[in-house]
Amino acid sequence: MRKDHLHKGLQCKHSDFPAPKPTGNIQQCRNYRPKNRQGILQDPRVFPVLCLMFFIQSACNMVSSPGADLSKVQNNLTIVSWNVQALFDAEESGTEYQEYTDAAGWNEHKYQARLNTLGQALDKMDETSPDIIALLEVENSRVLEDLAQGPLEKQGYKWTFFANTPGNSLGLGVLSKYPFEQTKAHSLTYYDETTPRPVLEICVRIQDTPLILFVCHWKSKLGGDLPTESLRKASARILVRRIREIGNDSPNTPIIIMGDLNENYDEFYRQTGQYISALLPDDPEAAELAGYQNNTEEDSTEEDDPAENNSTPTVIQADYLILSHNKPPQALHFPEDSIVFYSPWGNELAEGSYNYKNTWETIDHFLLNDALFNQSGWNFDTCKVIKEEPFINAAGKPFLYNPRTGLGLSDHLPILLRIEMRAKQATGA
Repeated sequence: MRKDHLHKGLQCKHSDFPAPKPTGNIQQCRNYRPKNRQGILQDPRVFPVLCLMFFIQSACNMVSSPGADLSKVQNNLTIVSWNVQALFDAEESGTEYQEYTDAAGWNEHKYQARLNTLGQALDKMDETSPDIIALLEVENSRVLEDLAQGPLEKQGYKWTFFANTPGNSLGLGVLSKYPFEQTKAHSLTYYDETTPRPVLEICVRIQDTPLILFVCHWKSKLGGDLPTESLRKASARILVRRIREIGNDSPNTPIIIMGDLNENYDEFYRQTGQYISALLPDDPEAAELAGYQNNTEEDSTEEDDPAENNSTPTVIQADYLILSHNKPPQALHFPEDSIVFYSPWGNELAEGSYNYKNTWETIDHFLLNDALFNQSGWNFDTCKVIKEEPFINAAGKPFLYNPRTGLGLSDHLPILLRIEMRAKQATGA
């Protein structure tokens, strides 16, 4: 039997935030201490990790706006993920990029103009405005509130959640027409490096059916693909641990991982299978590199005795996600109990959402677990890249924002996911 051991170079940090309750125009829940005061998170399926709680800048707000009509039966849910490329407000705090400072000409007028442009684009990207919007590269909670109470006021984004690592220029946040039942922010330190942005965990409950969203913005490849891979895998480790915990506590809960993971769905192939990336395909070569042997009965012999085998102990999936094109997702080359997610890239999604040096990349993601394909409760419907004006320029590429001229939107294209509620199947006597 495998013996769990402490990975001394790993420090896990998380904060819990209760859902906001309406007590006036804006309800804020800031600076809550984590509920777990022990400092140790145990998971029987991964190496236990030393956890030290630390302060994550975050705000979970209820905005004064009409909000969604919760009395209506909601059978469809539209979710958008969009890296909006350095959305700074007009207040200088010292962590802004140079082009967003007073000296560079950035001001309140340009900030409000950009909010209006983004608001109009979000409002018109689909037949109806999205129900939940995840925005990446946002400076603070004020920006979300300004969007919700300004250009998007009539759309009813009454709930917002934002988090960032102290000292960092940008964080990530969510606008929602539906209340948050629970919100969390997770971060992790790998030896002396901390994930640059936390992972947001949000639970919404519609028609008494929970839906868990993990909103991510993983470490970029600035500094090199391989040298930065450890921090993307650290973020994946957070997800693997939490998803196992959720699976143990609430099996069959629909889970969606979304955001800019700074890693292509086919990253393993793009790197010619040289190393284990944070996103791995359900592929025999990837499984072998990860340490799994897909042995058949014909390959085994009676002499095979694990106790006498000096090879590495049983491998446990700890710091990577396995991607499948099957619906529902299932592991064909990894162990059956592996954490596997469906990726729409290569199926519903084509080409890319980000263009780097004239090459399309698939670094913006929606990843769905098997509960979203069981024909009961929330189920996957469709997914698409919003590749149309005003999101693209004349060359058909993302119309990146220029803070000097005020033209453009972002260097990323938004991606949109639609899920639908299906009646729970009755069981026969």
